[in-house]
Amino acid sequence: MIDAHTHLTSCNDEISALLERAVAAGVERVCTVGDGVDEAELALRAAQVHDRIFAACAIHPTKAHTLDDDAKARLTTMAADPRCVAVGETGLDTYWIKHAPEDTATLDVQEEALRWHAELAAEVNKTVMIHNREADADLMRVLDDSAQAPDTMLHCFSSPLDVAKEAIERGYILSFAGNVTFKRNDELRQAAALVPAEQILIETDAPYMTPEPFRGSRNEPSLIGHTYRCVAEARNQSVEELVEQVRANFDRVLTPKN
Repeated sequence: MIDAHTHLTSCNDEISALLERAVAAGVERVCTVGDGVDEAELALRAAQVHDRIFAACAIHPTKAHTLDDDAKARLTTMAADPRCVAVGETGLDTYWIKHAPEDTATLDVQEEALRWHAELAAEVNKTVMIHNREADADLMRVLDDSAQAPDTMLHCFSSPLDVAKEAIERGYILSFAGNVTFKRNDELRQAAALVPAEQILIETDAPYMTPEPFRGSRNEPSLIGHTYRCVAEARNQSVEELVEQVRANFDRVLTPKN
């Protein structure tokens, strides 16, 4: 199995131990992500040390106000590294603007940062990895007229079915996390069933989005099999077939292009 988006440095354990448990559970490779410059550098360092780990580097939209000239220079260097396979996670998040406005970048600052990250992804010919929380219309608008990366990955896809359909039409990659297993998320499982084989990925977003039946505990890559099983059932296919599809997509979308 593949874990297309995780946060190893936030999982409250040694990366080597997390990786050992993941491999024992059948995980072949992971893409680890940082939410700021310092954590992105840690993610890249892990990818440089471990063959099974790749990195995505960017500044999370809630921290977009920290994207100063120094951060841009450091991220530009990271994005050029062959072990960095995506520029992300960037995007838009209005949830935290509403709930913690004093700690969260404003929407216009987030939009400016997203455009900068998209341009960087296009320049280095790598996927742009998108975070979206309660910002569907604005996100689709900004992506529509931003620099075009070779692929756009909507990580932890959680939007309504109509957004899924538009994203599919645009050729975006939809990546599903543990929340697809939650009992109330029938519409999300419908979205997973709709996605063409070449446009789907599976992730943990660990330590968040722990799948059923472990919801409420800390997530990690070793638990991703439950998400694969749920998505496979929604798509009326075998887990083995889904694993092969995700591996092929990971090889195309999230492996070094330079």
